Amino acid sequence: MVSRSRRWLLVGSLMGCLALGGGVLLCLPGGGPAVRRAPGPAPGAQAGTAVRTGVAAALPDLALLIGERENRVRAHPRDARSWAVLGTAYVEQGRRTADAAALYPKAERALRTSLKVRPKANAEALGGLAALANARRDFRAALSYGEAARKLAPTRWTTYPQLIDAYTGLGDYMQASQALDRLTALHSGPVVRARAAGVYWDQGRREDAQAALADAAAGASSPAERAAWLERAGQLAWERGERADALRHFQEAVRIDPDQRAAQAGRGRALAALGRTSEALHAYRMALAEQPLPQYALELGELYESLGRARAARAQYDLLRARVRQEAAGGVDGELVLGRFEADHGDPASAVRRLRAEWRRQPGIAVADALGWALHRAGDDKEALAFAVIATDRVHGGAIHSAPYMYHRGAIERALGTEGPARRHLREALRINPYFSPLLGPEARAAAARLGDEPAPAELPE
Repeated sequence: MVSRSRRWLLVGSLMGCLALGGGVLLCLPGGGPAVRRAPGPAPGAQAGTAVRTGVAAALPDLALLIGERENRVRAHPRDARSWAVLGTAYVEQGRRTADAAALYPKAERALRTSLKVRPKANAEALGGLAALANARRDFRAALSYGEAARKLAPTRWTTYPQLIDAYTGLGDYMQASQALDRLTALHSGPVVRARAAGVYWDQGRREDAQAALADAAAGASSPAERAAWLERAGQLAWERGERADALRHFQEAVRIDPDQRAAQAGRGRALAALGRTSEALHAYRMALAEQPLPQYALELGELYESLGRARAARAQYDLLRARVRQEAAGGVDGELVLGRFEADHGDPASAVRRLRAEWRRQPGIAVADALGWALHRAGDDKEALAFAVIATDRVHGGAIHSAPYMYHRGAIERALGTEGPARRHLREALRINPYFSPLLGPEARAAAARLGDEPAPAELPE
């Protein structure tokens, strides 16, 4: 039998081997210690943190989290927090895969089950419902759920990004800015910098937006998160007409996270603008294969149309209609993208009806632009201009620099015979991003050329 003093000597030796300078050391047979790092969080835990804080999670990790939470709620059906995490994870998975029809109803059931189990003081479930409503483009519902969550837990910082999205969708940029102020007072880090970038862009602070996204990407805690911020940086570079810079961001995002399909579609956009058409078509097809969003089908269809490939374009437009119907089964409001499509490629009168109803529901700037353009295509330029002005002027604290919006306004003004403003806005569109559309970009250049230079000011009589 080992004596008590011998046992204490062995324990002391082992403790000396196991703890030294904050590292973990193991005594090997040869007598030398080997350093072993403390294990990082499991992939499911990483994804859980991501979905709770509103950042992208790697799709395999997200699937693992969902499997874990499904097992948990089967074993513990009154675990309100697990129901809320599960519902929010379904929202993120649906957003990343564009499988709204299957996943958004499951998300809603899980989140409402969480509220049923714990009807009071359940800000996490309300925040998840706000995220779901934003994903469905139901910004009024998102605002209602977000405000309810905020009242329950005013210092819960993860509520404020949902409020920012809701206010932005409703065109209220001053309230979005105030929500950002509250968010930055409560928290810091990459997700806050990324949210700030969106608000800065809507305020016309383009350099600040790009700097904030660069900071967010540099501080990201996972490859999937970094890829998401790089994709947004690519979007900003694209909207500034910086084709090569946009492509660089999109390619890096895809390299880091091959499931980053928004970056694949961005690659298609940038490659088409650079004249690398075959690569652009391939990038769009890759994006649509894994994330078949109606917007991507519209962009690819217009690229085909610009190349004179009418049959291929019609196939994409048919896909767009089908995807809007499928997403509607998951509660997604597809009226904006469908209205844009109908205005240019279908029935402008139908586009006007759809977008008027959308404007009454949620009067965001994107809806104002689309409605103005649909009215123009339907022949009502006078009313069209009123909405084009809303989309391009400082309304409720916004100052969006958008080449398509400026082009739409300039084209409407030209149709009304107001050549001075038309010339100014068409040139502004081309200054912001001359590559904004493979179809409308050439039209903008031709219209600006026809208007010519500003007439010289008349000489004053002596």
